[in-house]
Amino acid sequence: MFRKIAAVIVVAIAILAGYAAMQPDHFRVERSTVINARAEAVFPLINDYHGWAAWSPWDKKDPAMKQTYSGAASGTGAMYEWSGNSEVGSGRMETTESVPPSKITIDLHFMQPFEARNTTEFTLTEQDGATTVTWAMYGPSPFIAKVMGIFASMDDMVGGDFETGLASLKRATEKQP
Repeated sequence: MFRKIAAVIVVAIAILAGYAAMQPDHFRVERSTVINARAEAVFPLINDYHGWAAWSPWDKKDPAMKQTYSGAASGTGAMYEWSGNSEVGSGRMETTESVPPSKITIDLHFMQPFEARNTTEFTLTEQDGATTVTWAMYGPSPFIAKVMGIFASMDDMVGGDFETGLASLKRATEKQP
């Protein structure tokens, strides 16, 4: 009896591992919203990490989070580090590209609850006085991430936070004079 149970478990693990190995080597999570403001009004709230408190979904998940700012005040070379509760973990962001008022690229390095390096991009496209803001995160999917993705995809893990953050960014921008 024990051998049969062990054999079933081994086969199940092999099927799971095989399925995970066939998953894509990269992931991308992306959300967009339209903000009723010009790109010049939206851009500074993203480009300067000091402004993220007004809209970041993670600041609200841990109001006691420790935050450190270094490098440039904003734009390329600006750096932000955080350490918080189990919901926000710890990590570091560095702006690697800032093209006012249309694009910001960030090197995102998670340290806790797991190690990961990804790229985050904000693109702003203005049309008729409104700005479409697209927030994307992408990066490699190592084997362990592929296994985790069987149970919860990156989109499931952060997509809702992106939606919450973009809704807060919209409110923060549209209430400005």
